[in-house]
Amino acid sequence: MILAGEVVIVSGVGPGLGAKLATRAAAEGAKVVMAARSSGVMDQVAERVAAAGGEAVGVPCDVRRAEDVERVATTAVERFGRVTGLVNSAYSHPGFHDLLDTPDRQLRRSMDIVLHGALGMTRAVVPHLRAAGGGSIVNVGTMSTRRPMRGEGGYAVAKAAMGCASQYLALELGEFGIRVNQAVLGWLDGPGVRFYLTMTAEQRGVSEQEIYDEIAARNPLGRIPTDEACAGAVLFLLSPLASEVTGAVLDVNGGEHMPA
Repeated sequence: MILAGEVVIVSGVGPGLGAKLATRAAAEGAKVVMAARSSGVMDQVAERVAAAGGEAVGVPCDVRRAEDVERVATTAVERFGRVTGLVNSAYSHPGFHDLLDTPDRQLRRSMDIVLHGALGMTRAVVPHLRAAGGGSIVNVGTMSTRRPMRGEGGYAVAKAAMGCASQYLALELGEFGIRVNQAVLGWLDGPGVRFYLTMTAEQRGVSEQEIYDEIAARNPLGRIPTDEACAGAVLFLLSPLASEVTGAVLDVNGGEHMPA
């Protein structure tokens, strides 16, 4: 188990990637503290983890609120004694609009959650990582920052800012034994993409399978990567297997985008 003995905070535990990250981290031996605005999914994950013999606890948290963020870090230490890892995956999409047509309020909300939320969680966790002798932070990015897709501008801008912050944090925190990396994900076959398939199929008057096949054909593996499969790449960066990796960007998209 690659995370045996680790205590990991997963921020942004929704029904898709966040839930899979928390479940798989526990299966790999980590004690998991989940953070999300809604407790419903976290309660379900905690039950599954407990049934499998693991330990996970959920803490209601709006990453825009400093007191909520601090409570997550405090809970981890009080419950499990320390913190060794953090995954920032809190999600906020401002809607599918051209960038200049995106309502300013929605743009600012995405930036507050994606960038400032990640910075807030990191700020709260770093003292505990230092106390533990080091640790790992993984920020979840999006392929939209690498391959622009119309309607994704507002979301991509927030994630791009987080990506830049990841490199600076890697530079600044390395002396404390804290690694900071980014996993850039593409299409994720989970609840969000399934909603997109349904919506697009209805708009175009075709089957969901046709839409799926169009997307899957864009990458060499010929499929849309699943939430659960992509979670594995994040856990790798989080784990001691990546002990010499920091400031890196790992593309996880089935080969749809291959950086030079």
